[in-house]
Amino acid sequence: MQCKQVIVARKDLRLSAGKLAAQVAHASVECVLQILNSNRNEWKKWLEEWIKEGQKKVVLKVSSLDELLVYYNNAKSLGLPASLIKDAGLTQVPEGTITAVGIGPAPEELVDKITGMLDLY
Repeated sequence: MQCKQVIVARKDLRLSAGKLAAQVAHASVECVLQILNSNRNEWKKWLEEWIKEGQKKVVLKVSSLDELLVYYNNAKSLGLPASLIKDAGLTQVPEGTITAVGIGPAPEELVDKITGMLDLY
């Protein structure tokens, strides 16, 4: 089983490279913390596999908040770990701005069912 994590970020916010990197990192870490703090043995198995396999991450883009929320809700409805990232508002965007969604780590085929049609950021 190949596992991966996908981070979907909003292109419409026009974040700087550094800000985008920070939001992507937040999404990745939040997903892992969600798994570690859960009672979901399947998620923990996926996390272990993902770590053994080298922690594959892919960053994809969407053009709006509405689009981002569709991917988040689809991940949740399929029972995948998913994190919704809201910015603290200290630099480029207002506090509470939703910037990114983390999905997984989970089996690649499940993640691709949700995000396989999106373009790389």
